[in-house]
Amino acid sequence: MIDDLYSAQLLKLAANLPRSGRLAAPDASVEKIAKLCGSRVLVDVVVADGRVVDFAQEVKACALGQAAAAVLGAHVIGATAEELELARDQFRAMLKTGGAAPDGRFSDLSMLAPVKDYPARHASTLLAFEAVAEAVRQAATRTTPAGAA
Repeated sequence: MIDDLYSAQLLKLAANLPRSGRLAAPDASVEKIAKLCGSRVLVDVVVADGRVVDFAQEVKACALGQAAAAVLGAHVIGATAEELELARDQFRAMLKTGGAAPDGRFSDLSMLAPVKDYPARHASTLLAFEAVAEAVRQAATRTTPAGAA
């Protein structure tokens, strides 16, 4: 039932998006768009010593995408590329195959488990995590001596 999808907790999260906006000097920026619905997420990251030290996001998405972005924004500082990729992969598996929710700092994504029953909503719900995982990888290659030109 659609009411299960839009819980009061989820709507509260969606209405209070942390770290909204843009960074003045990001190490990397990535934009992702869900073609089916037009939801859009743009993330900026600064990475130091392999961890996210600053983050901002512009989110133009449905409540589901905003809620996922809110969880990300609340917990992304200090995360490594590996943590973010694992969270993205666990989140995708939760939605696509009913896998377990991400654990650790991104465990609040469990509230989005009912989205599994609405495949048309998966892409917009995953956007923020797909964007940040890509941005952190890009930033890491630009800020390490091996990635320097």
